[in-house]
Formats: sequence, C-alpha cells, structure tokens
Amino acid sequence: MRIGVPREIKNREYRVGMTPAAVHELCGHNHEVFVETGAGLAIGFSDEDYRQAGARILETAGEVFDTAELIVKVKEPQAEERAMLKPEHTLFTYLHLAPDKAQTDDLVKSGATCIAYETVTDRGGHLPLLAPMSEVAGRMSIQAGAHCLEKAMGGRGVLLGGVPGVSPARVAVVGGGVVGQNAIAMAVGLGAQVTVLDRNMDVLRNLDHLYGNRITTLFSTAQTLDQAVTESDLVIGSVLIPGASAPKLITRDMIRRMPEGSVIVDVAIDQGGCAETSRATTHDDPTYIVDGVVHYCVANMPGAVARTSTLALNNVTLPFVAALANKGPDRAMKEDQHLRAGLNVAAGKVTYREVAEATGHPYTNPESLLGS
Repeated sequence: MRIGVPREIKNREYRVGMTPAAVHELCGHNHEVFVETGAGLAIGFSDEDYRQAGARILETAGEVFDTAELIVKVKEPQAEERAMLKPEHTLFTYLHLAPDKAQTDDLVKSGATCIAYETVTDRGGHLPLLAPMSEVAGRMSIQAGAHCLEKAMGGRGVLLGGVPGVSPARVAVVGGGVVGQNAIAMAVGLGAQVTVLDRNMDVLRNLDHLYGNRITTLFSTAQTLDQAVTESDLVIGSVLIPGASAPKLITRDMIRRMPEGSVIVDVAIDQGGCAETSRATTHDDPTYIVDGVVHYCVANMPGAVARTSTLALNNVTLPFVAALANKGPDRAMKEDQHLRAGLNVAAGKVTYREVAEATGHPYTNPESLLGS
C-alpha cells in the first residue's frame, strides 16, 4: 500500500503521523511510504532519517495526497487538506467531529474513508489511541494551570503547592478518567489540595485506594460540582463521552462565582469543552478571561511537547496502521471490531452514531459499507 505522511499545519502543531521507526517497520512489509519534506524536522526527525528508514520525500502535501492511498496524520485535516481528499483515500487521524460540523460536512463530501483515533476501542472498552494523548494532556493541564495562576498571567498569584505556613492551591478535577488520573498525579506530586469528582464509584474507589487521604473523592452531583468548582483555585475539565460532544457541566454561573484570578483548564475542548464559557484557543494565544477567571482551552495541548507525544502516539497507532496496510481498510475493519469502531465517515455517510446526532447527518451502520 502507498502510505502518505503530510506535515501538520494546525497552529503550533509539531507532531508527525509516523516516526522513522514506524516507517522502517512498514517498508519492511513492502509498503511504500511518502513523507512531506520537513514533516518531522521540528522534533528531531530529518528528511534523511526518513530516507534511511525507506521513505520517499515529497515536496508538498498535494504530492503526498495525490500519491498515497492511506493518509496517516495527527490532527484533524484543515480545510485545505480536506479539499485534497478523494474517495480512494483512507484517512487515519484524530478527527473529533461531533463539535465540528464544517469538518464533518467536508469529509462526507470527499467520499473518503475516515477513521478516528479517538473512537478506536479495545477489548476492555477503553480508547487505546486516545489514552497516550490523554495522559500527556492530563499532566500538561497541571503545568498550564500552575503557570496561569501566576499574577503575570492574570491569575491569583497562588503557588500550587504552597510553602510552609501557607496553604496550597485548591484543585478540582472534574472527571476521573485517563486525563483526570494524570492530572491528579501531577497535582498531588506538586503538593496541591486535590478534589476529584466522578459518577463512577469504581473510579472513585480506585483513586481513594491509590491516594488515600491525599485527595478528596466526591460523587458528582449538581451540588458537589457547584461547591468544588466555586471554591477552587484551579479547575481541570476532563469529561469525555466517546465520539460525542462534551456535556456542559460547568455553568456560567459557577464561573462567575469562582475566586477572582482562578483558572480553568478545559481539556475537553477537542469535543467542544465541558464549561459553558469555553472556546478553543491556540498555543499562540492560549488564554482569555471571563468573569475574572482565566480560561486555558488549547485544542492540541500535547502538540507543545511534540516529540514525547509523537513517540507515545506511534507506539499505539503502528499496529493499526500495519493492519490497514497489510489487509486493506475494508478487510482490516471487518476482522477487527475495535478498529471498525473508529470508522466515523465513509462513502459520503456518517458511520458513528454520536457524530451523526451532533452534526445532523443521518447515521449509517458501518458494517453495511464494508466490502464482502
């Protein structure tokens, strides 16, 4: 199969769809890999590294799209990239379509087969291709939040861990999934006073077993969420409904009653955000203030630590890329229900129910579109 790796063009996005090691693996299976020049340069992977791994270097993204059958990316295709997609393409990348009708419409029009990293599943019902970036984003959320609490950033001027004789910052983590767990680990490590809210008692029990009295676990209700958010210096929004828009759990009224200079880091912004006041920002302009509360809502947080993120992502995507290349997309998805769960758009149809509901497209069962 001809596999294409274009350079990412989203704001401050330095990750790359495939590392030289991944390219070497696929070329060893007699596949052809075409990499846009400079695709990995920002994180230490030169064109020569890719050549030595067996790739051919092409000068433009247009050449990559024109040559390849399987396009492997990191972030959702931007408008100019979507214009290059054709029905014969299979796109494998993060998509986050539910809050992005424009992208969904364009992918439907393209006729391409579009498989989203974030909805591929595993035997345990987890999201293995989302997990490493959730780990990165969860850890980064505390770094970003601590920085935003500094007075120069508009924050309260609070040190996350405090000092002897001065109380540490109060951190509320809304959602105890992968993002939340990694945020908790960082916040506890820095000495913050941490409260986590979730509606899954097994999650809360596991966190209580792991941290004991170093954190407070609360079953999330309207009352407990309101109290935790409005009394915190830093709120981490880490709510996820796979493939669907994030629920707006944190209301404008809660934001209004938070302390002046407090901070919210909405990691759910890829899926629309879990606060009513959240809107996507970029690494160039990461924050804004609403009702005195600093909002950090960067939609590609892991892009800031692009080398770590790329290596972590390739560790989990490579087996799926190999399956798509070795078997062809239809057969690979027919034989693997977990990969098939990643199919969001194909043949001009929306094949993921939550995306269809969120964007107003009719839903089509993905199995009906896969060849016999």
